[in-house]
Amino acid sequence: MLIRSSGPITVLAMQQVVIDKPYQFVPPYRGTFWVMVFHRLLPRYLWRTWGIRAHELRGVEHLQASVDAGHGIVIAPNHARPCDPMVIGFLSNAVHRPFYAMASWHVFHEGGRFRGWLANRLGAFSIHRWGMDREALKAAIGDVAAAERPLVLFPEGIITRTNDRLNTLLDGTAFIARSAAKQRAKKQPPGQVVVHPVAIKYFFQGDPEAATGPVLDAIEHRLSWQRQDHLPLRPRIAKVGEALLTLKELEFLGAPQTGTTAERRERLMDRLLRPLEEEWVAGRRENAVTERVKLLRGAIVPNMMAGDMPEDERARRWRQLADIYLAQQVACYPPDYLASDPTPERMLETVERFEEDLTDVARVHRPWHVVLQVAPAVPVSPERERSGEDPTMRQLEDQLRHMLAELATKRPVLS
Repeated sequence: MLIRSSGPITVLAMQQVVIDKPYQFVPPYRGTFWVMVFHRLLPRYLWRTWGIRAHELRGVEHLQASVDAGHGIVIAPNHARPCDPMVIGFLSNAVHRPFYAMASWHVFHEGGRFRGWLANRLGAFSIHRWGMDREALKAAIGDVAAAERPLVLFPEGIITRTNDRLNTLLDGTAFIARSAAKQRAKKQPPGQVVVHPVAIKYFFQGDPEAATGPVLDAIEHRLSWQRQDHLPLRPRIAKVGEALLTLKELEFLGAPQTGTTAERRERLMDRLLRPLEEEWVAGRRENAVTERVKLLRGAIVPNMMAGDMPEDERARRWRQLADIYLAQQVACYPPDYLASDPTPERMLETVERFEEDLTDVARVHRPWHVVLQVAPAVPVSPERERSGEDPTMRQLEDQLRHMLAELATKRPVLS
């Protein structure tokens, strides 16, 4: 859904992650037939749709031990690419157990009714992220407490396209796991709930210059530039990024800004979010941009879903939601991601995000090799600590960061 354009240059596209229609809960589908069919087709589907040629599983024995012990299980992966929920199917195959997955309601509207139907048949059920969805929470907690199937939750809450970095984790994962642990502790005999951090790491096995060249050509054309293919790849990407950042500074701040990229990025995000926080949440400002975005959407969206809002007010709120979306996208560009000697994946991810932010769609590059590493179980206490950081979230974050850092240093052998 295009939100802004300036002559021939489209400077922001916004994916339809917000639906302004009355919410209807999509419950978990209990059958397994479609899961079994899709698992047979999974390698071919991932190659044709997402360019994934090979996969590798590590630490599956940790998850298998939890399944065999009858634990209630939460699987908590990082979320770098749109295909992550499908890639998790390799783990489901390995432990011979279907999974459930909590998915934002917009997933059931993307690509038409069939895709939503299929996502549900493969284990996804909906969550209304901008309001209190008691039905979704009840389903998630109940499924984990019953230990019927492992539940997949992506604690970052958004697709980052930064596979070497972990974004801020939202605390919903710990809330669901702890609530399920309380229910299991009351059973006879009492049961346990565990969280398994899962690091998903993608390695590009093609030529990064050949993959990114056509995308950069198209963006430079939008900017009315001559092709910059005389530059090495890293400086060429950085030059395009500087131009796109400057365009947003001109739009929202009135002039190109000075300072480091990190300072300019923070200034732009604050300009986008601060006025809205003053209007909608009494000036409250969370620490992380993802938390600020969640809070604002939770204040702006619910009244839009009733369907009786004047059109001028609805249009005003959509403009505000576009600004919020832009702030979230800007936050997904780490200012030092291309510093020093960036990997092929970092350069390709950056160009993919350029294209996605400009056009709403990033073309598929191939081939990719994906590694899924499962960490040992993190036991979940049914009791909440009243002070300090949640221990479950702390262990989850520590293990994900450690595994991603370790995987980044070990490229698989080309196959």
